[in-house]
This record gives sequence, structure tokens and C-alpha cells, in this order.
Amino acid sequence: MHQIRSAFSQKRSSAQLGTQIDLYVGDCIYGMRQLEPESIDIVVTSPPYNLGIRYSSYRDDQHREAYLAWSVQWAEQVKRVLKPRGSFFLNIGAAPSNPLLPFEITDALTHDGLFVLQNSIHWIKAISIELEDGTVLSKGHFKPINSERFINDCHEHVFHFTKEGKTRLDRLSIGVPYADKSNIARWGHTRGKDKRCGGNTWFIPYETIRDRATQRPHPATFPSELAERCIRLHGVTDETVMLDPFVGIGSAAVAAKNCRIRRFIGFDLDAQYLQVARERTGGSILKLENQAALSEKPEFT
Repeated sequence: MHQIRSAFSQKRSSAQLGTQIDLYVGDCIYGMRQLEPESIDIVVTSPPYNLGIRYSSYRDDQHREAYLAWSVQWAEQVKRVLKPRGSFFLNIGAAPSNPLLPFEITDALTHDGLFVLQNSIHWIKAISIELEDGTVLSKGHFKPINSERFINDCHEHVFHFTKEGKTRLDRLSIGVPYADKSNIARWGHTRGKDKRCGGNTWFIPYETIRDRATQRPHPATFPSELAERCIRLHGVTDETVMLDPFVGIGSAAVAAKNCRIRRFIGFDLDAQYLQVARERTGGSILKLENQAALSEKPEFT
């Protein structure tokens, strides 16, 4: 589609200081096929987990082999549009009764050299820590499980894929102060600064809601802060372009705007979700044309 391709040839003028947010109604596989090769710097996304979540525009309970094949199908398009040193951050959760799903997806996306898993990040949604005086400090939120077999699931995975495993990151952009300040002088790589790599365990509690219809009309939780950390870790320039193939209600778009990304592109099948995303970001809703030409239509539509 010329409409998507042509936008990448436009130079950013002094008047275009904000983030250009383009939200496309339609299938992401078809949409990504319209993008220029190696035109995207960062991909941050959270696709359906195939755990039976009730979305309004597709089924989330496909046969496992079909789901994994579909995941490879859209990931192939991500690889095609991603720049050689780009980053692809994939948020995937699981259910206690289906704990292998994130690892099966990782195996499928690294098979035959499709991607390299460069980093594995743990999104901690809730945690309890026993302090030295015996006090237990609990932070965050989780969905309680009424079960005699399973414990509450308080984390999800964020897999950082790249094409060759050689993408340089801005680790200190999400760094933390040293607990032991003597390390600042002891280690030469600190260069006298009180900041170290924050590691791969990210505590990001999500906001609780009372009314899903008005506060979060989407069945999946994906905080914009999680996407922001991914963006900052990769690094941002004046020409950074970001993609979310499953943009939903626009949490990644909000993050892109907060990080002053040059351009954000999002796809979703559900026009109502994109309406919420537009209200949150001020972006533009556009339609993909000639989607009937899609020969490999995913089973989620």
C-alpha cells in the first residue's frame, strides 16, 4: 500500500516535533507486508496468548500448532521490516495450567535463525519481600487463583529478540543507583556515576480498575510503562520509528508519545479498540485497503 510506504520518505520538519501516530484497522500480517523492508527501529507488542481470553474480534483458543504457526507467520513480517540493529520486544504471559506457552513461542521464533533471543526479561507484577526485621512488604497486584494445585502467577515474560544478537542497548537509561556506594569508585566502568544496569527483573505494577468498560475496555493488561522501558533500553533518536502489530487500546502508542518517538505504527482488527487508542494519543485511524488480497489469512479473525 502506497499510503503506508510513502510516509517513510517524508523528512521530519521543524513543525513536526510530536509523535506521528498512525493506527490501522486491519490484519497486521497484511499491513506489515505494505511496509518498506528494514524501516522499523523498535517493535514492542503483546499478542493474544491463546489462553481463551475473550476478545471482540477474534478467537483466542486455537489449536496449539496453528497458533504457533500463526505466530511465526506474523514474526516473519516483523523480521522483514525490522532494521539490522533493531529490537523486537515480545510480551507473553501464561496460565498455570499452560506454563510452557512462552517458551514454545520463543522456540518457534528462534527456529531456523528467524530471530536471536538477546535478552529475557521478567515483568514482575506483584512481589512480597521479607525484611530483616521480619516485616513482609507486599507491592503490586495479581489475579488470584482459587486452586489447590497452582500458586498465584505474579509475572510475565518479555523476550528481547534481534536479528543477530548484536544490537547495542542503552542499559543505563533504565539504570538504578548502587546500593553499595563504594562500588562507584571500585569499578572503573562506572566512570564515577551512581548508576548501574537495572537487570532483567522489572517490577511494574499495573493499575487496578473498577469499571472495565470505561477504564480499560480490553481484556489484556499491558501498561505503557512496560513499553517505555523497552523503548528506553533500545534507545531513541530523532528518526526512530516504532511498530506494534497488536496495538489494542494503544498502551505502546502512549509509550511512544511519552518517549518522543518520531513515528508510531499500530495495527488491530478491532476498530473500537483503536478508537480508545486515538482518544489516548491523538493519533489517526486509517484503514488498510484491499485486504481481500491476503492469501494467508490468520485463524484469529
